[in-house]
Amino acid sequence: MARALSSRNDEKPVASPLRSSHAPLLSGRVQVPGDKSISHRALMFGLLAAGETCISGLLEGEDVMRTAEAIRRLGGEAARIGAGEWRVRGVGIGGLRSPEDILYMGNSGTSARLLAGLVGGHRVVATFAGDASLNRRPMARIVEPLSRMGVQFAGRDGHRLPMTITGADPVMPIEYQLPVASAQTKSAILLAGLNSRGDTIVIEPEPTRDHTEIMLRHMGAEIQVESLAGSGRRIRLKGQPELRPGSFQVPGDPSSAAFLLVAALITPGSRVTVTDVGMNSLRAGIFDCLLEMGADLTFSNRRDQGGEPVADITAIAGPLRAISPPPERAPSMIDEYPVLAIAAACAEGRSTFRGLAELRVKESDRLAAISAGLACCGVGVQELADGLIIEGRGGQVHPIPGGGTVATRMDHRIAMSFLVAGLAAERPVIVDDGAMIDTSFPGFRILMNGLGALIEPAEV
Repeated sequence: MARALSSRNDEKPVASPLRSSHAPLLSGRVQVPGDKSISHRALMFGLLAAGETCISGLLEGEDVMRTAEAIRRLGGEAARIGAGEWRVRGVGIGGLRSPEDILYMGNSGTSARLLAGLVGGHRVVATFAGDASLNRRPMARIVEPLSRMGVQFAGRDGHRLPMTITGADPVMPIEYQLPVASAQTKSAILLAGLNSRGDTIVIEPEPTRDHTEIMLRHMGAEIQVESLAGSGRRIRLKGQPELRPGSFQVPGDPSSAAFLLVAALITPGSRVTVTDVGMNSLRAGIFDCLLEMGADLTFSNRRDQGGEPVADITAIAGPLRAISPPPERAPSMIDEYPVLAIAAACAEGRSTFRGLAELRVKESDRLAAISAGLACCGVGVQELADGLIIEGRGGQVHPIPGGGTVATRMDHRIAMSFLVAGLAAERPVIVDDGAMIDTSFPGFRILMNGLGALIEPAEV
């Protein structure tokens, strides 16, 4: 059962340190939780459809549950029927109501940014707040375009939460060129544009995950995507469609699958299969990188699931070589660089990652967190303004020396990545807090240990 979440941030978080030790091998066939990006959007689009939307495979992590609670506060119904099975009764575009209480987003930047667009396109006033980590993260990238559409914002300096948003009446359609490729910013603009009386156009310099476009088309919206010279895209959405309710089957999250696959690749003797993984081409950069590193990955049972490609992936341990992926690949795997850094630490040679300035404004400054964590574990690393240089230690029995305590900085992906690192370390790796892992991957430690990992509570 998904646990009830407080709408306020008045409880002191309790740290939960974890220790990861060298494992003999990992083996098994497992399924990871549903895709987080798609889960958020399925709930939001269910709210904007008039009628009942059925969702299966919904990720029941804390981040998505924040979105579910916001849906209820904005006038919709979101009910859990069974494990991953949800029903959303929507109010239709234009039918939202102002919430009576604060919309508390916890640590979920996706909830905050996408819901800001959804609220901004309606005659609604709502106050958003988050935990200490989210309240430090800038929201300027959505404030600028949404302000052009007539949305009003009142928040802290630097456009940070807590923030009160007053929706536009009417919301103005715009043509907006993203200064930085960002699926969240693109989606916030499109969500606001749904209630406009014209066409909203977003131009992105690099293709970003397109779950919003796929789901809108699936629900009957008129949306066109045009490839531009170079690698950019122009997305045009016709306002005020009548979204039809339907059903969504959420595929397994490729970001979550990446932790298990890398863990298998760097732990000698391992063979792990992850089933039902989303294979959207704009999310598959991590698999391209691993294959270029020489990873033994096999993709089977390929199929289509609600417009999204899905496959089963098998990883077999073996030697890896260093790579320098092209910077333009970053949008397709921006959340996977922390665990790719662990693979690079175990590879033969020097890996260089560039084009990662976006990682400075995630749940933490991920570039700084990855660099500090690798150094703490005895891996040579150089932090760049927009990337990392990692000195791989492939060919050694234990490619990562380990023995350190990694500061996770309240970031779930940093925590999981360095727990994966501990599996290939000579000495155990401790992360100072693993409590936030449930925001995106509930049951991570249990699932990993079921495959043969050695992850246990620790003291720091």
